[in-house]
Amino acid sequence: MNVNGSAKSLEIEPRVSLLDALRERLGVTGPKKGCDQGACGACTVLADGRRINACLALAIQYDGCQITTIEGVDHPLQEAFVRHDGFQCGYCTPGQICSAIGMLSEYEAGMPSAVTDSGGLGEAEIRERMSGNVCRCGAYNGIVGAIMDVAGSDAR
Repeated sequence: MNVNGSAKSLEIEPRVSLLDALRERLGVTGPKKGCDQGACGACTVLADGRRINACLALAIQYDGCQITTIEGVDHPLQEAFVRHDGFQCGYCTPGQICSAIGMLSEYEAGMPSAVTDSGGLGEAEIRERMSGNVCRCGAYNGIVGAIMDVAGSDAR
């Protein structure tokens, strides 16, 4: 697989999760092991540009794919998270940023959510689309503000 722009070759058992392959075999520590059940989003990475929970994905499924973790991200969301205080302890931040990048791509591609209407990418839409990512510190207002800033949305 290709991780953050570098080709990586691994010999692993078929049952190894993508998260464990990244963290334990490749030393890529940005994606975090939060719940290990796909409920918190701390492990979110981009696989060929789509956001996935790495703890639920088998590494072998991503043979030949481009995997992007926070270490490989260069995106305006990173600065926006700082400007809008979109993090506190920082544990969930790598997953939040990767998820937000994927979410913005989904939105731009016209993929609907449970609250999609013609009002654009407003606060309710962002909160719905980011609901799979938990912030234990409660920095949600800053996260939403950062995403709205980057998306150019002024709907509140």
